[in-house]
Amino acid sequence: MSRTRSVAGSVLGVHRRSFLAATGAVAVSAGVGYAARPTESRAATPPASASGAALASSRKAPAAPLAPYTRGTTLAEVAAPRGSSGYRRLGDGPGWQRVVRTELADARPGRAARRTPLAAFVQLTDLHIIDTQHPLRLEYLRSADVHAWRPQEALTVHGAISLVERINALRGAPVTGAPLHFAMTTGDNTDNNARSELEWFLTVMSGGRITPNTGDPRHYEGVQNSGLKQYWQPDTAARDADKQLGFPHVDGFLAAAVREVRSPGLNLPWYSTVGNHDSLPLGCYASHGDTYLTDLAVGGRKLMSVPAAEAEKLRRAIKKAKDPRGVQFHDFLKAHTRDMRPVTPDERRATFTPADYLRAHLDPAFQGTGPVGHGYSAANLEEGTQYYAFRIADDVIGISLDTTDPGGHYEGSVGAEQLRWLDRTLRDNKDAYAVVFSHHTSESMDNSRPDPARPDEARRDGADVLDLLGRHRNVLAWVNGHIHRNEITAHAGPQGHSFWEISTASHVDYPQLARVIELVDNKDGTLSLFTTCVESSAPHRTDFADLSQTGLASLYRELSLNAPGSHTHLAGEPGDRNTELLLKKG
Repeated sequence: MSRTRSVAGSVLGVHRRSFLAATGAVAVSAGVGYAARPTESRAATPPASASGAALASSRKAPAAPLAPYTRGTTLAEVAAPRGSSGYRRLGDGPGWQRVVRTELADARPGRAARRTPLAAFVQLTDLHIIDTQHPLRLEYLRSADVHAWRPQEALTVHGAISLVERINALRGAPVTGAPLHFAMTTGDNTDNNARSELEWFLTVMSGGRITPNTGDPRHYEGVQNSGLKQYWQPDTAARDADKQLGFPHVDGFLAAAVREVRSPGLNLPWYSTVGNHDSLPLGCYASHGDTYLTDLAVGGRKLMSVPAAEAEKLRRAIKKAKDPRGVQFHDFLKAHTRDMRPVTPDERRATFTPADYLRAHLDPAFQGTGPVGHGYSAANLEEGTQYYAFRIADDVIGISLDTTDPGGHYEGSVGAEQLRWLDRTLRDNKDAYAVVFSHHTSESMDNSRPDPARPDEARRDGADVLDLLGRHRNVLAWVNGHIHRNEITAHAGPQGHSFWEISTASHVDYPQLARVIELVDNKDGTLSLFTTCVESSAPHRTDFADLSQTGLASLYRELSLNAPGSHTHLAGEPGDRNTELLLKKG
């Protein structure tokens, strides 16, 4: 189907009814966080007493109307590279205009004056919080593939905190001015499936102090002070491969990167969706039972360099899913035992299981603004599931899926039972609009490898999920990540039931974005979904002498722009960024 698009040159106004609907939505969502049990097939509704009390409170002290705004969004300005070659600096650039997409419904005149908000939320995805000194990291694959290691990886915590600060500073939804209901992370919150990374991620989101360092607290022990010229050595004047491309000498970089930082935590309720890097060691190996790998993770040896030919052999095995349980990886590491360098052992680097992931989310220490469990419940822990439904507003539910495949490999699928649960949840809530969240996109769900815990259960791919969603007229959107790229796709289901698939770029690769999504009723037989990209709060311009928490977050963005081999298309086309997506009401 061809795309029909137009650029909206100005931000639309808010009608008085829009504001009233927005304040009503806040009252309804005062009980947000009452997640449905995964066996109940329906989203739980907040107790009447809770929502009633909130409604009474909102009537006593109504909030001042919020006007639409662009400040802090990519509508106002976007980081823009200076120059076209070599190491490029960043500065302030013009914002991206909003594109109206009409593949699924016509844009009718006058809708701006009629529309009322239904819900508004923020999506974060693919934060990839990284413990860069972890012994199981695959940095040495860079000798065969330059994408295997990024110069910015030591600053993932700093960048994520800056993104939290940006979200906290948003005064409401950019188009309607409605309050933001919640934030959702759509997976790959961690990178190495390490407990250290999980603790850092949860603290970034919920608030607190983080020292992004493991091993020797006095001395960095990773590839960036290894003396190996295939990696950027920021603290020395050595002419490594990246400095030959123009990367700077930043004295004190590594000491600054592992200093204690503080996150304010999100000031919104936040929910969590699991990604393959959160479920599988290195995002691809079903190897929790391999004691050699788990011992190596916490032990005192780390492999940092291998010949290109050997790196290429392992890279191909990973890419082609020829080693889902990590057997070849195990053998590869044992064959290179003598090449490993000594590092300080650290139990915090231990891998975590899906049950560990759930327990960590349920830990009161990481509750932050809430809800308890961030969508996950004791029922998930008891039944070994990582999918759930939750109430966004009276007439909107959210559904978080688990699209990771426990059998191994980084592409996804869902079990047949989860697909049946999704069908029941949508049928039991047919009078409410539904937004579905997952890590994987429809096209990246092609992994049919059986779940070792449920070997007789069939796995279902992205086409199966698309078919199911297309049969339910209440589905508005499927929101996901994984591909590290902005991409919005119109899906026309049978009998005219249509929805949008919204995939958002990562926050580890340039341009490092999150996305605000607004759902509105145009009161003319159509709905609109507005998507607006946001960057972190860090300044676009970087000062190499500024090694503060904010300065490092700014450098994080600039390093990601210049990472050798970095893709230039991850921002997507204009119609994949700031948009108005039209839908017919079901």
